[in-house]
Parts: sequence; structure tokens; C-alpha cells
Amino acid sequence: MKNERFSFCLIFLKNQYFHIISFAHSLKNQFYHQKSNSFKKSTNFCILLFRNPKFFSEERSVVCKMNAHKVAKRNLFIMWFANFFIGGSMTMVLPFISLYIGTFGDYSTQYIQHWSGWTFGITFVTAFLFSPIWGRIGDRYGRKKILIACAFGMGLSIFLMGFVENVWQLFVLRMFTGIFTGFISMSQAFISTQTPKEIAGRVLGTLQTGNITGSLFGPLLGGILADTLGYSTAFKFTSITIFISGLLVFATKEYQMERQKGTKSSYTSREVLSHILRNPILVNVMLISTLVQVAHFSIQPILSLYVGELHGTSNLGFYSGIAFSAAGLGNLLMARHWGKIGDRHGHVKILVLLLFLTALVYLPGAFINHFWQLVFVRFILGMAIGGIIPVRIAYIRQEAPVTMQGEVLGYNTSLRFLGNIIGPAMGGMVAGFYGFSAVFITTSTLLLIAGLVLYFAMHRNPELARSH
Repeated sequence: MKNERFSFCLIFLKNQYFHIISFAHSLKNQFYHQKSNSFKKSTNFCILLFRNPKFFSEERSVVCKMNAHKVAKRNLFIMWFANFFIGGSMTMVLPFISLYIGTFGDYSTQYIQHWSGWTFGITFVTAFLFSPIWGRIGDRYGRKKILIACAFGMGLSIFLMGFVENVWQLFVLRMFTGIFTGFISMSQAFISTQTPKEIAGRVLGTLQTGNITGSLFGPLLGGILADTLGYSTAFKFTSITIFISGLLVFATKEYQMERQKGTKSSYTSREVLSHILRNPILVNVMLISTLVQVAHFSIQPILSLYVGELHGTSNLGFYSGIAFSAAGLGNLLMARHWGKIGDRHGHVKILVLLLFLTALVYLPGAFINHFWQLVFVRFILGMAIGGIIPVRIAYIRQEAPVTMQGEVLGYNTSLRFLGNIIGPAMGGMVAGFYGFSAVFITTSTLLLIAGLVLYFAMHRNPELARSH
């Protein structure tokens, strides 16, 4: 408290130095040249002036902005580590879910593949349904509370997975996990509402690197735990890291940027949807979330098989991990930089550029003949696709009022999870009928179409794109 008062005094003296000097001269003149009663009136005026709250409003505003900036930096630092643990935890268990199902009984390969697909996909189905609900609750009651609920809900469900005895129990718990899977998107809304529009891309790009870094280490650590301690123990250890994320959130301090004049303190769901539909560029940006996830997840189920075709079955798990991690590494290197570029040159323009770049990079994957070529393509792909999320969220930050951002981002997250559901099914189907190369060509075409749609929307609505 003493330090805050001292800082306040320093800022006050700095900003009001010349006012104080001139006021002192006027008092001196009055002392020598006017009667004593005039001096008393001036002295009383001085006292009233210093007691008036408006006299300090500018200084208070400066101090509040300084404190808010420190809190925002501290929150970003804490949420980076929370996203790191969540990202690592979610990727710890995904690689061996099918192997875990195989330990429940003497099942056929077809049975294990069937239930692996259902248990993998059901999480995204429930997440698709619940993301807007969490966003709306966060707008109304605070995002910090929702982050804590999501962390402990996920942690509990994954902890219980270590005790399941049949595939039905695992399926139900994976469905339960999907209800609380909105931690990453809610953390984006939490940081976004504390961030000035001018630096939103850079800040959100920085936050994304936490999730990406965790995702790079997660499969490696999960594999080590599963090999040394067993699958059930790996689930239990994974839940601990998620609980740590929830505890970290307790150390944050929630606040929001000041609302713009003319905006409301709360909005109905109908008003939120109306706000989205009135902005054709915003609608396109949110629909692109689905297409990008379809493109990204269409490759995931078949990547290990593609690596086996290029490299052979020797150490297939290790080389598949390299191919997976190459995209994550490129993403990590460029996510923050793309955010900064978007802040400087306009988020919509950079998003169009990234969609075209990603379409261009995906296409060579259909024509490669060596494993190292696949790794290189995946690395470049990660560099291009890594900017799409922070730039997209930064644009939503600019277009949606603070008090509805959670719900808008919730709808955006639902569309992403819809892409997570469609992508693996589409990729497996295309690969089954036309081969691995066709998946890359199809994915590249989807991203090219997405870029063209957004490009024409931007030119049809220049008044919406000019300010971004």
C-alpha cells in the first residue's frame, strides 16, 4: 500500500510540476499585494482543489493503466504455463488409446479400431455442443471460474480413466472429458479481453506457443510413462499435470478492458448470433475454423501409415513421432511472429495470405518419395498454419465487444471441433478409395477455396476490412 502511494505521488508531481509552480507564484503575489481575506480565499480554494477527485483523475488513470499492464503480463505468463500443461496432457494419452482398449480383453483388430474411432471422436462431439455454453457462462460470471472448472473436470475424468475395466467406461469418460475441453479456447478469451486490439495478434500468438510446446513434449512423455509404468498409471500421472493447470489459474487476476461507448454490459444469445451474421467477414473467418481443422485432421489418422510406406516398418513409432513433431516445431517458431505481422498489416489480409500459403505447402505432400521430404513439408506447413489461430482470434477480438467475446469464441471453438470430427473421417475415406496422395490434394483444394472465399468477402466489404 505504501509503495502504491509513493508511486502515485511521483507520477502526480511529475505531471503537475508546472501547475504547482504557477499556483505557488499566484499565492505569493496574493500574499504581498492583496488583503489577508483574499489570501484566505485562495488558500481555501487550494485546499478544495486538492480535495477534488477530478484533480487526480488523470494521475489515477495513469496508475491504473500501469497496474493493468503488469497484471496482464503476469496473467499471460501464468496462462502460458497452464496451456503448456494442458497441451502436453491432452497429447500424452491420445497416442495409446487404441493400445489401452486392447488390454481390456482379447479383441480383434477390427473391434479395437472401431472403438478407438468412437472413443477418440466422442470428445469432440460433446466439446462441439458445450463450447458456446461455457463461453456464455464465462461472459456473464467470469472466465477464471470456467477455466478452473474445465481444468478440474478434465483432470478428474482422465484420472478415472486409469481405473476403467472395459471400453464402455472409457467411452463415457471420454465423453465427459469433452464437456470440459474448452480450457484452451477459454484461456484465449481470458487473455484477449485484457489485451489492447493493437497487440492482440502478438499476445495471442505468444499464448499459443505454450499449448504447442506442451503438445510437442506430451507424446514423448506419455510414451515413456506408458512403456515404463503401464497405461493406467500414465492416465493418473497425466491428470496431475491438468490439476496443476487448474491451480495455476487461481494465481491469475481477472479484469477486462474498458467497454466501448454504446456497447452493453451483457448480450442475449440471439443478439450475439445477430452480431456475427451481420458481419460477412466474421462469418467467413469462423467457418474457416472448420475448414482448417478438416484439413489438419484429415492427415492425422493416416500419417503413421504414410510414414510406413515411405520409410518402412522399422522404428515406425519413432519416425512417425518425428513427422508429427515437425509441424509442431514450425508452428512454435512462427506463431508469435505471424501475430505481430497481423497486428501491423491487418488480420484479414494476413489470414488470406496464410490460407494460400498453407494450400501451396500441402500440395507437394502428394508427390514426395522420401521420408525426409515429408518431414520438411510438415515443418513448412507448421510455419504457415501456426499463424492462422492467433490471427483469427485477434480478428474476433476486434470485431466482438468485450462482453460477448467468450460466447463468440465459443461458437468459433465449436466450429473447430466440428472440423476435428469431419477431418479424420474424410481423410480415412479419401485415402481408402484414392490413396494417400489424394488426401493432400483434397486438403490443399479445401484451403485454396477457403482463401478465395475470404479474399472475395474482404473485397466485397472493404469497410469491414479496412480497419483491420
